[in-house]
Amino acid sequence: MSGRVQKIAYKPVGLLLGVMAGAVAGLVTRKIWQVASGEDDTPDATDEDKGWGEIIAAAALQGAVFAVVKALVDRGGATGVRKLTGEWPA
Repeated sequence: MSGRVQKIAYKPVGLLLGVMAGAVAGLVTRKIWQVASGEDDTPDATDEDKGWGEIIAAAALQGAVFAVVKALVDRGGATGVRKLTGEWPA
């Protein structure tokens, strides 16, 4: 399969994996926040009763967890494609 065709064929798989990564990252972030703060949900930037420090910490946690989960899912997806097709997705 040519690189261009393979890239197009992998796009829907990559999109689905990205959605799944976002959902998993949200669950992981919520669980970490519950353990760390004792609160059920991470604060939003517009939560009036939360301070800057708490908002920034929550945003940093969300970003870090999402980046790690997305990297794991993307790498796992690419590895799976190579196992199925014998080629690394372009």
